[in-house]
Amino acid sequence: MNSWNGNPTPEATDAAATADGTVLVLRARGVGDLLTAVPALRALRKSFPAKRIVLAAPEHLRSLADLVEAVDRLHPTTGVDDLHWHSEAPDLAVNLHGQGPDSVRGLLGTGTDEIIAHRHPEVPGVAGPHWRPELHEIDRWCRLLDDNGITADPTDLLLAPPPRPTPHVGTVVVHPGASSAARRWPADRFAWVAGRLQEDGHEIAVTGRAEDLGLARAVAAAGGIAPWRVLAGHTGLDELAAVVASARLVLCGDTGVAHLATAFGTPSVVLFGPTPPTLWGPPPWRRRHRALWAGLTGEALAERPAPGLLELDQEQVLGEARRLLERYPF
Repeated sequence: MNSWNGNPTPEATDAAATADGTVLVLRARGVGDLLTAVPALRALRKSFPAKRIVLAAPEHLRSLADLVEAVDRLHPTTGVDDLHWHSEAPDLAVNLHGQGPDSVRGLLGTGTDEIIAHRHPEVPGVAGPHWRPELHEIDRWCRLLDDNGITADPTDLLLAPPPRPTPHVGTVVVHPGASSAARRWPADRFAWVAGRLQEDGHEIAVTGRAEDLGLARAVAAAGGIAPWRVLAGHTGLDELAAVVASARLVLCGDTGVAHLATAFGTPSVVLFGPTPPTLWGPPPWRRRHRALWAGLTGEALAERPAPGLLELDQEQVLGEARRLLERYPF
């Protein structure tokens, strides 16, 4: 693994400054979205070593993008309507954002003469493969590049270690939040499992976004976890990445933290509800990770936990966590 301190080396900075053209990549989504695109980004880096790789993505992902070791610059972008590209037209634009048509049109608006994207009937001038909804998100982008003669390795997922140290080394990370209620396992179940793992002698860290602070505190209180073990709302993405990278285990739903665990090789138990792990789960060949799913799909934006998620009981989850902790001692 290459040495990386979270900032471009002088050599990398010089290379970006003298690059022979630009490859602009659009992926203006969240943490998990960026991490599933890592193999594709690295394939672009290898295929265009003399060009500047610019990633159009949200600003808060900058520290994570540094760890990919394939991105020269981040162009802060919150969505397809916020691209605001005022530089010289890129030599190549790559749509890793979605199937379009808005994302395709946004990239065409940069003035590029060449674009890699899925085809869409509303943008007939752009050729590309058909969108295949059954593909895992990692495979989707690798195949898109493969169809354009760029070889991508879907197993090339691991990130460089985070440069920021953390005092929370060796914890079991419990992350009860998710962006939609449909993907949130009930708080009392998280609390029960966390409490049992603490009784086993493990230190617990309850993580989450600032808006998850109330949920995290409720999980900690119900599980008998000390209040100072609640990190939700107190860590930026760079520190959260450091906590996950140095953890013994991650327990979470189908959310960005699950992808962080995969990226850093941290054992994880990931609970799936409305969306099957075949689309967004840890790759099956990564044996440090357990994706639990009851086999039922559901509405991803529902306002209550998906029925399949509710079929995952505490004893099952605790058993998987204990097995991983025993198999992969810290």
